[in-house]
Amino acid sequence: MKKEQISTENAPAAIGPYSQGVRVGGMVFFSGQIPLDPVSGEIVGADIVAQAEQVMKNMQAVLRAAGLEFENIVKTTIYLVDLADFGTVNEIYGRFFSDLPPARACVQVAALPKGALIEIEWIAVSD
Repeated sequence: MKKEQISTENAPAAIGPYSQGVRVGGMVFFSGQIPLDPVSGEIVGADIVAQAEQVMKNMQAVLRAAGLEFENIVKTTIYLVDLADFGTVNEIYGRFFSDLPPARACVQVAALPKGALIEIEWIAVSD
């Protein structure tokens, strides 16, 4: 089985030994995105609204590098430092999906890299 690395300069570079995404057959597995500016590598925004919006932009950039869109996503996992932010994140997240959103889990975590408030990882399929 052949693995293909997905990479783009339009999303933050990996900050460790991992790929932005990996395609295996018709499935694409994407590493978690935190709200980093792709150019500066710094966290965007101090609040959950700005950070969630940046994460979704980063997701879109990596999806496009794989030739995919949000409609191709079948599963996401959202990590929040404060589960009280769930409603706000849910509203922002929901704007990016059509009538058939992916399966999803959302969990609270003690901390995220670089002090981020949110991280999202996902799995997509090619048509």
